[in-house]
Amino acid sequence: MPWEKSFDESDVVDQAMQVFWEKGYAGTSISDIIESTGVKRGSLYNAFEGKQDLFLRALLKYDDEQRRQRLRQLEAIDDPREAITTFFDGIVKDSLKDPARRGCLVINTSLDYEHHDEEVRKIVDDAFRELTDFFERAIRRGHEQGTIPATVEPRPTSRALVALLVGIRVLGRGAMGRTALQQIAAQAKRLIS
Repeated sequence: MPWEKSFDESDVVDQAMQVFWEKGYAGTSISDIIESTGVKRGSLYNAFEGKQDLFLRALLKYDDEQRRQRLRQLEAIDDPREAITTFFDGIVKDSLKDPARRGCLVINTSLDYEHHDEEVRKIVDDAFRELTDFFERAIRRGHEQGTIPATVEPRPTSRALVALLVGIRVLGRGAMGRTALQQIAAQAKRLIS
């Protein structure tokens, strides 16, 4: 009799994403995933190739739902300076409203970059490249509109903005509180003034 799946793979990926986000890849066991999803070990391995495959799918889901969706919304804002300001205000808000202080799954994954395989590294690399490109496009549009001074260098400033983003998400996991995170975000906004 062939194996019949009795669960929605998307729901399992979502539940596993929550576990990976809270515990990290190395800190998450298959037992943790089984406990979180309620899916038996054999069924889990029949549907997914293992922990690595599930993590890859969870990371892609997170990246699409969090970063890509946010960037799509921000790209629609006419004023690029406002888009960058909104971005940093949202990051601080997200960091503070999460009672578990989990940060960002993609950034957390980047902290263990060397321990991940090529597929995971590509997701992380693409995320940072796309963030940098978003900021660079916004700065260039700001130059054209006159809302961002021409003295603001697009590429180096974009990289600095990504570094400040990473700082907020990592330090927002508990090392710094509201005031400090808002001050970091204010520095990001000053870079485009």
